[in-house]
Amino acid sequence: MYSHLEAATSAWCETVEAEFALDDHHRRLLALAGAAFDRAEQARAAIAEHGLTYLDHHGSPKPRPEAAIENTARTSFARLICELDLDCAGPADSRPPALRSNRRLVHAG
Repeated sequence: MYSHLEAATSAWCETVEAEFALDDHHRRLLALAGAAFDRAEQARAAIAEHGLTYLDHHGSPKPRPEAAIENTARTSFARLICELDLDCAGPADSRPPALRSNRRLVHAG
């Protein structure tokens, strides 16, 4: 379900899925959150390479489209995490904290 995501984001999604009892619709939301995170990172990288603005055909500075893409993707990620009730860090962290209201899986062992 997460094969379209960057490796670190896919690993984060799999960790969240392993740690918490998620229904199918939660997994889909988690995949969308991962895609939003990746899109924000792609836009951020483009901004780092090309700058925040460009000059239009009149020589006037304009914001790069990637700035809006980054903002929209970050907002989408945050909203999806709230919808899942995941009050945890994004894909850069190795292990998210427990959910407040979701059922935590109990591993026998």
